[in-house]
Order: sequence, then structure tokens, then C-alpha cells
Amino acid sequence: MQKKPLVSILIANYNSSQYIQHCINSLSTQTYKNLEIIFFDDNSSDNSIDIINQFSNVKVIENKIQTKFGSLNQLNAFKEAVKISKGDLIFLLDSDDYFAKNKIEKVIDYFNNNKNAKIVFDYPLIVENNNIYPEKTKLRFFKTYWPYIHPTSCISIKKNYFEEMLKVISYKNFTDVWLDLRICLFSKYILKDFHIINENLTFYRKTTSNISSKFSKFSKNWWKRRMQAHQYFQKFSRDNELNFNKNFDFLITKLICKFL
Repeated sequence: MQKKPLVSILIANYNSSQYIQHCINSLSTQTYKNLEIIFFDDNSSDNSIDIINQFSNVKVIENKIQTKFGSLNQLNAFKEAVKISKGDLIFLLDSDDYFAKNKIEKVIDYFNNNKNAKIVFDYPLIVENNNIYPEKTKLRFFKTYWPYIHPTSCISIKKNYFEEMLKVISYKNFTDVWLDLRICLFSKYILKDFHIINENLTFYRKTTSNISSKFSKFSKNWWKRRMQAHQYFQKFSRDNELNFNKNFDFLITKLICKFL
């Protein structure tokens, strides 16, 4: 990889007009300058398009057809955006999130110092109710198949591996399995590559409209989504000839879901 490769930042947006300027400004002020910004708007009904068109340095894709499932729409956004990207490295970004000003430089340095790295994760700073704090380590009650799930905006990947990955993870029957989990499983089990920068380089916004707010821990929705994640991994394992053994997490989740 070149020392200063072209970076493609792919942004997925749906009705996040109030955050777009902050998002784009965080890219315009990066210490690393060799980048392109591709903004995919998913048929927003707010003034997102009016705002993004104020930025001359952004390539805009306006999508007019979407599904009723946010997870599939997000996946489609990045699928379409990468088609017009020219960079060697892909940075994923949801439009309500934003980058620390040295994030891209830090990630590029990591790739240059770790020649075999295919994908790199960083950690989020949570932005919530005008407060900013680093993500806390989460307790694991059960041994499970997936590692810590880095938010989508904390993921950077070489373009050729991203394109390969999209062919493998794009199941449409698992509408509560979002892109971050799909990527983390692909990274761990297919790429066998899980490089982490142990720094908080991405500002991850939590709001009442954020999808995560609908899945508070141990709620009904939380258990149902967890069951679907197990089912996704079961199919993912079968299709990729991986060993899948039902562990305690799978069994207890299945049992609880029977009573929901």
C-alpha cells in the first residue's frame, strides 16, 4: 500500500440533516488530506440533500427506492457508494457520527506499520445528551461467537476485501442483524484478521432516534435481535463451512425467546 493512499469515506444518511454539517466538517479538517467523500442519501424526507449540496467536495448519490428495514438500507448504501469510490482504503461512516481530526492519519499509519492488516477497528467516544465519554468495557454474561462489536463508523478496510465481504454477508432474511456485526464476524472467521487501534477515534452519537435505543439490554427486542444474530451466524457458518456448535448463549436465548 502507498504511504499516502487515496482514502474513500463512504457516508450513509437517512434524515440526519441536523448532524451532516458536523460530520462533513470533521472530514474537511482531518490532518490527512488525500481523501474523497461519497455521501449516500437514502430517500430522506428532511433537508439532507439541501445541506449536503452546499459542500462542493462531496460526491452525492440520491437513492429513491428503499426497503422498510434500516439494516438492509444501510448495507445497500455502502454497496452503492463503494461502486464509485476510487480509494485503496474504505472508511465507513454513518452521517450522525463524526471522526476525531487525526483519525484517518492514525489509521493510515497503522496500515503502513502492519503490512498484513486487511481491516482495522477503533473505539468510539459516545456522544449523548451533550456529554461525550469513552465506550465502557461491556460485561459478558455468556461465552458467545462474536467479539466486541465495533460500531460501523469505527471500521476501516482495504477496498478489495470490502468488496469481497459484501458478497458474503448480504443476507436479506436477517433484518435485525446490522452491518457492524456482519463485518465483525467476517473479519474474525473469514479474514481471520482483527486489528484494533486501542484509541477512541470516532464520535458515535446516541439519540432517542438511534436504532440502539430500541434494544435496551435484556428487553424483549434485545432478546429477539440476539436470537436472530445466532441464526445469522448459524447460516453464515454453514455457507462458509465453519464449525457451528450451539453454546449456552444460543440455548438460553432460544429458551427465553419462546416465552416472549
